[in-house]
Amino acid sequence: MDLVRLRSFLVLMEELHFGRAAALLGIAQPHLSRRIQELERSMGVELFRRSQRHVEPTAAGRSFAERVTAVLAALDNAALEAREVAAGISGRLRIGFIHSSTYGVLPATLKQFRAMRPDIAIELREMTILAQIDALRSGDIDLGILRPIGGEDDLAYETVLHEPFRLAVPQDHPLARRRSLRLSDTMRERFIMFPREASPLFHARITAAFDAVGVIPNVVQEATQIHTVLGLVGAGLGIALVPNSSRQLDWPAIRLLEIDQAPEPVEICIGWRRDQSPPAREAFVDAARNAAGSLGRQSDRIRA
Repeated sequence: MDLVRLRSFLVLMEELHFGRAAALLGIAQPHLSRRIQELERSMGVELFRRSQRHVEPTAAGRSFAERVTAVLAALDNAALEAREVAAGISGRLRIGFIHSSTYGVLPATLKQFRAMRPDIAIELREMTILAQIDALRSGDIDLGILRPIGGEDDLAYETVLHEPFRLAVPQDHPLARRRSLRLSDTMRERFIMFPREASPLFHARITAAFDAVGVIPNVVQEATQIHTVLGLVGAGLGIALVPNSSRQLDWPAIRLLEIDQAPEPVEICIGWRRDQSPPAREAFVDAARNAAGSLGRQSDRIRA
C-alpha cells in the first residue's frame, strides 16, 4: 500500500476539506482526489462521504485512520532508529573481552562509553584471544578487546594501551631487594609460565626475551590467567613475568619489579572486521583510549 496515499488520506481526515488538504500537501486538488479514489479502490471500501459542501469520513474511514496513524508513527520511529543506529547513536554492541582487560581498561572504557552513548545496549562476553578472533570473523561479536597475535589480515586493530612486562616476585624474595635487575639475573629462579596454547602472545614474548639473553627458564608451573599466576607467585612456587596491568590487582604479598632485558611490551587493542565496522566503533575506541590514558602509554596507530 502506497505510503504517499496513506499520508494524503490522514491529511484529508484532519482537514475534511479537499482544497485545504491539497494545499498542505503541495499538490492540486484533482491530484488529491485521484489519490483518495485509488486508495478506496485498492481497499474496496468507501473512506469518505462527499458532497458539494463538505467531506465526512465513513465508519470504515475512521477505523482505518486510527490504524494508519499508528502504522505510520511506527514506520517513522523505525526510520529514526535506523538512522541513529547507522550514526552509532543507538542500537546494540556485542563486545568480547579478555579477562586481563577487567583490571582497568574495560571498566573505565564502559563508564566513558555509556556516558557518551547512553542509548546503545552493550552485550559483554568474556573470551580468549583466539575465541574473539573467531567470533569477529563469524560476526558473533562486533568488537573485541584483545591482544593481537598476528596474521589476522581480515581484522583491523587500534592499539589503546602498551603494557611493559614486570617481574612478579614474593615480597620476601631476595630479588625484591635489588636496586637494579636484569632478566639474565633470573637464570637460577623457578618460573611460572603462560602456556603456549592458551596464551600464545605472552608465551612468545617471554620466550623470545629469554632466548635473547641466552637463558633457558626453569618452568615449574604453567597457568593461563594472570591472577592465577600471581596467586602461585604469592604462594612461593616461583616468580613470573606479567603485564604491568597486574598492579591493579594489588597483591600485598607480591612485588612487581621493573627489569632490564624485559620482553617486548604487549598491547591491548580494539579489534573489528575490516569489511564490517560497527557504526559505534569510533566512539568506543575514543572511550577506550581515554580510559587507557590513566593506565599507560597510548598509541594513535591503527595496525594494518
